[in-house]
Amino acid sequence: MPNITVIDAIMGSGKTQYAIQHMNDAGPLDKFIYVTPFLDEVNRIKGSVTAHHFVEPTIYNDTSKLEDLKRLIVNNRNIATTHSLFSRADDELIELLEQSGYTLILDEVMDIVESVAIKPTDIKRLQSNGDIVIDEQSGQVRWTGDPGDNSRYRDIRELAQAGNLFLYRGKFMVWAFPPAVFRAFPKAIVLTYLFKCQMQRYYFDMFDIKYSMKSVKKDGERYELCEYDVKAENREQLRALITVCDAEKLNAVGKGEFALSQNRLKKYDIETLDQIKRNTANFFKHYADNAKAADVYISTLKEVEPFLAPRGFSVKKCFIPHNSRATNEYANRRAVAYLINRFMNKNKLTFFQENGASVKEDLYALSELVQWLWRSRIRNGEPIHAYIPSERMRKLLDKWSKYEI
Repeated sequence: MPNITVIDAIMGSGKTQYAIQHMNDAGPLDKFIYVTPFLDEVNRIKGSVTAHHFVEPTIYNDTSKLEDLKRLIVNNRNIATTHSLFSRADDELIELLEQSGYTLILDEVMDIVESVAIKPTDIKRLQSNGDIVIDEQSGQVRWTGDPGDNSRYRDIRELAQAGNLFLYRGKFMVWAFPPAVFRAFPKAIVLTYLFKCQMQRYYFDMFDIKYSMKSVKKDGERYELCEYDVKAENREQLRALITVCDAEKLNAVGKGEFALSQNRLKKYDIETLDQIKRNTANFFKHYADNAKAADVYISTLKEVEPFLAPRGFSVKKCFIPHNSRATNEYANRRAVAYLINRFMNKNKLTFFQENGASVKEDLYALSELVQWLWRSRIRNGEPIHAYIPSERMRKLLDKWSKYEI
């Protein structure tokens, strides 16, 4: 089993700096694969780790980036790459990693479980044609049709052949990142915050992947690992930097446990969506010191973004994904609007529950909200204004600040 250390520390505490220091301190025979959500972080690692020369996979001699990643591993290179590429790991990559002796450093947890877009009628068609069979115990989908099938089901074939595809309740499919990837590394470090709330924690528990929890602190000019202590996070002071809009009229649209959930947002009529849009404009003007487009970011369900964009706050300039994390791109924004009430995707939730994981959706929602808030200038210790109309999400943030969750 790999030696996995989860470094759980609040944003800005020095997790990435510790990882850079760790790699710079490592001996010449140590090798690393650093996996991060964003290309700008890949460049940061390449420029900051001076004791080892890092490279990133490219399209090399007309091959894919995945094939180049394999080539770099064969050549024992230190590698910085993205979550997106790493998530495409297949059996060949796993075999190379098992023989390589790399240390994995995973910057932020990955989207290690994803829903697969396929209709129940197509699932039945593949079964009746003999293209797939389903393991009755695990739900794993095995491809038994043409091994080179290049039809519209090619993506299903490739996922099933890699052993990463599962069917649940006979009507939806889920892709899961192969746990053998983590087991292929003798040592791994995961950099994150609120790990207990995240899907990767449930994934580790489900596949019996053991890990230890640490945190990080700065000692003089160096960063050191320390025992994880939730009380060391100074949540009260951080919460004091966030002025949450408490205007009853503006927050009325979020009253109730499920108001502004993804399901509700899809069903709201145009009058309700228009009310949310007007409330958001009102917040920026009257409660956030007349914030302009360059001062803000907004998040909601992607399908309703055009209906919730106030005049002067275009989707292109002001909206960011509601699961945005691990980027400094918005570190100057002082007014933010979180127009959604987060719940775990039902297919993903079922995947974990039917595999014995006890999922706490409030913890998951809190983790998503806190990570999202820290995209703003609060990461630099500067105050922000926040419009969080969901009654449930506001309560979760207050519970977090009081260490009640």
